[in-house]
Amino acid sequence: MKTRRTVLTALASLTALGLLTACGAGDAAVGEIKPEGQKDTGINVSPNQNRIHTAKVDAIAAKLPAAVRERGTLVLGVSAKSNPPLAFRATDDKTLIGVEVDLATLVADALGLKPEFNPVSWENLFVGLDSGKYDGVFSNVTVTEERKDKYDFATYRLDDLAFEAKKGSGWTVKGPEDVSGKRIAVGSGTNQEKILVDWSRQNEKAGRKGVDIKYYDNTTDYYLALQSGRIDGYLGPNPTVAYHVASAGQTEAVGKFSGAGAGLQGKIAATTKKDSGLVAAYAAAIDHIVENGTYAQVLKRWGLSNEAVRKSEINPPGLPRTKS
Repeated sequence: MKTRRTVLTALASLTALGLLTACGAGDAAVGEIKPEGQKDTGINVSPNQNRIHTAKVDAIAAKLPAAVRERGTLVLGVSAKSNPPLAFRATDDKTLIGVEVDLATLVADALGLKPEFNPVSWENLFVGLDSGKYDGVFSNVTVTEERKDKYDFATYRLDDLAFEAKKGSGWTVKGPEDVSGKRIAVGSGTNQEKILVDWSRQNEKAGRKGVDIKYYDNTTDYYLALQSGRIDGYLGPNPTVAYHVASAGQTEAVGKFSGAGAGLQGKIAATTKKDSGLVAAYAAAIDHIVENGTYAQVLKRWGLSNEAVRKSEINPPGLPRTKS
């Protein structure tokens, strides 16, 4: 969820190989990662993705600017340091895989274009959009009111946060009172930190204990602290939590909330330079893959069915402007 100025730095190659937890097990033969002892199919993190595709729709392709349509490629930016399962390297440490890559590929398919992915730093995603280098960005970008000044958005996923706890914790988080007195780890400078700090204040105002907020430098440190009992839970991006729960088998998601906080559902969107003429084509392509079921197949594959949208929205209400 890239409204956050600071994002937990994941060791994507280690995650893909199942080395972030003692119980994660990768199958070298097929390039899968799954909990130790799990018999059914795990998450495919090999270069051979057998990626889901869809056919070109001429009526949707006609919405593209002529220059893009004639070029035949869709030049896209993705973050080079995204956490799995967003966009990360396969077990060959070269091939770009993940839910963002899969969904962008489906959109390009519907538009009759070949996707060309450019992994760059977060700030350079927007530099590339501003300069016209990229036709769009599929990189967990949240719609905000400030960003709408410069960019157009076509939504394709919900922007959610999730609480993660040790498996069998018996804990469910529905609101501030459920984290009263708990030791919760969170990334510094993130939206989830702001929400947790606010919840802690609400608890104290109501006469309950606040939240004991913990900070660590690396993703591995969060999970080691969780397993050793030094913290009760971790609040992070829902995709990251869902991936870790599915791949390690040691933890469970115990609560999910909008990344925008109370009163607004955050939305993740395909992002393009304002008035580039591309946003209507993106929205139509996303609607098409939602309708034909390929969208649902991709989300299910990466464990993110709970972030599905029913329809793409162009420039919906975004996170409020930052008060100066």
